[in-house]
Amino acid sequence: MPSPATDTNRLGGATSPYLRQHADNPVHWQPWDETALAAARERDCPILLSIGYSACHWCHVMAHDCFENPAVAEQMNRDFVNIKVDREERPDLDRIYQTAHQLLAGRGGGWPLTVFLTPGQVPFFAGTYFPAEPREGMPGFGDVMDRIIRVWRDHRDEITEQNADLRRVMDRLSAAPADAGLPGSDALEAARLQLGERFDPAHGGFGDAPKFPQPVALERLLRHYARSQQRGEADRGALHMACHTLRRMALGGIYDQVGGGFARYSVDGEWMIPHFEKMLSDNALLIGVATDAYRATGDRFFRRIARETAEWALREMRLPAGGFATSLDADTDDGEGAFYLWTPEAVRAVLDAGEAELVIRRLGLDEKPNFEGRWHPQVHMAFSELAKALKTPRDTLVERWKSAQQKLRAARDERERPGRDDKALTAWNALMIRGLARAGRFLDLPALIDTAEQAEGFVREHLWRDGRLLASWRDGRAELPGYLDDHAFMLAALIELQQARWSPGRADWAMSLGDVLIEQFEDAGSGGFFFTAADHEALIQRPRAWTDDALPAGNGVAALALNRLGHWVGDPRYNAAAERAVSAAAETIEKAPAAHCAVLDALDELLEPPEMVVIRAHGATAEALREVAEAGYYPQRLVFTPTAGDPAAAAPAEGDGAWVCRGHACLPVAQSPAELSDRLAERD
Repeated sequence: MPSPATDTNRLGGATSPYLRQHADNPVHWQPWDETALAAARERDCPILLSIGYSACHWCHVMAHDCFENPAVAEQMNRDFVNIKVDREERPDLDRIYQTAHQLLAGRGGGWPLTVFLTPGQVPFFAGTYFPAEPREGMPGFGDVMDRIIRVWRDHRDEITEQNADLRRVMDRLSAAPADAGLPGSDALEAARLQLGERFDPAHGGFGDAPKFPQPVALERLLRHYARSQQRGEADRGALHMACHTLRRMALGGIYDQVGGGFARYSVDGEWMIPHFEKMLSDNALLIGVATDAYRATGDRFFRRIARETAEWALREMRLPAGGFATSLDADTDDGEGAFYLWTPEAVRAVLDAGEAELVIRRLGLDEKPNFEGRWHPQVHMAFSELAKALKTPRDTLVERWKSAQQKLRAARDERERPGRDDKALTAWNALMIRGLARAGRFLDLPALIDTAEQAEGFVREHLWRDGRLLASWRDGRAELPGYLDDHAFMLAALIELQQARWSPGRADWAMSLGDVLIEQFEDAGSGGFFFTAADHEALIQRPRAWTDDALPAGNGVAALALNRLGHWVGDPRYNAAAERAVSAAAETIEKAPAAHCAVLDALDELLEPPEMVVIRAHGATAEALREVAEAGYYPQRLVFTPTAGDPAAAAPAEGDGAWVCRGHACLPVAQSPAELSDRLAERD
């Protein structure tokens, strides 16, 4: 029988919009807490754990098929303690049980993730989406639950034995790797070659459909190109892979041609039709990639994509408190993607004749519909082609396009908007702060730096408590303890923001974050960082990950940021922690180098320390020196402009000019742009 503590749906008070979406289900959903876990122990019944997120299309489908179905809900309530988890708020649980799914099912998981656990939280069966009734080779969810209960009742010994085996494997996966020392530069070359083998030369990207942007891999290729260019052996193949991929994405349907910003992934291999959800994290990372592609090539196409994506984030994702929301759904009541679809008639209804002809030709609305009888826009003709076809100067068409884009966006805003998950995740806000700071700095868009600083203030005010970060905020509530990604990504964001615009107190906050990483997250014996803090809730595994997924690996970002912090403030503790982390990853890097791009970024700057330029000057002199320091594409170069008296690495705290510091030594001061250019050209 259900426990009195869990015989109602308890999600109404959750901060997560995803959990609140299930508060009216007839299922007696529980949040993951001690009340729910204790009820499972008391009833000696399995836990039915369902993990999803607000923008997940199939999560909504399963909710409608199963969790809103009274008969299915009755069965769930009778036989299980039902726990619903937002994977964005609890990435620790998601990591653990996605790994368990991989081990139990022999294939990757996804969302919704459906896992049956013992009262001791150990999984014994895992799947993803289930329909209410058998369909297309999938069993009905009721039948699945019937089988689970029979196994639980009649084969408990086998479950116990399987649990023991699973725990041993999971313990082995999270165990400290053998100390193999710091990898060499051959690891960087191996990743470059592996990415080249997976590259799609026709359409860009890596692998087959569904195709994901993989911004961490694109950033690694750009950094690889930059390092090779500095050595006089420019790897233009690496540059081509990154830029071709970004260009094809930005011309395709995965990019919102009307409103800017990238969807989560493309269902095809040509970037034509996206899965229409939009995530803050993807776009934050791609702002940085597009900015760096512009720096590496000077091609203003990439500048436009970075700017438009940033403008989308400011327009559609910014919260009144100064932070950023998490995601936009794929669906509205009119169906998946309906908000983004057009017909030629709808275009003509809001544009003048010249604008309509341009838009219809440019976006392929004069060809066959590409999505359920309507058109999802993607670029079919470049402005240079259109100029010839329409016998109109290219510059005129570009201005006409900008006007049309604004009108289309205004008309589209009158439609039912996709739902927005308006919780603010610390880690994802940190990624956006970092992306906006970089774009604002290198694209000469100071308003983006303003916004990044406001988001920094939001995190500081609402999510920094008692010297630690919290993971998520909504409507004034922040409760969940922060993870590795929260602290590592925020440290990286502060280092980027400090270069865009110096703030005297930022160094203290950065060092506090660095200290938390070492004291709470580092594996002191073997190096590297766990995903959860030392004082985190006890779970069946304390996960750690070296490989990238949709986000860069927290271990890689932590190592890169700590190494930079050590050089910035002159504290070798941070550099040593970074080196221990990358050394601990050596064994896994060797097995799959291209899966470790974030860790390899850190390795790159451990093998060859970042170059630091410290500028102490005023007015036009400061601007001229900074222009020299930031010219070209040197991602391993840090440029700081501290206020008088503020320390920065080995550079003097007083005096005027610019110091170029490498490792723990600085070259003689440069007092003019020409001298600074000479210093930067000096190599050992």
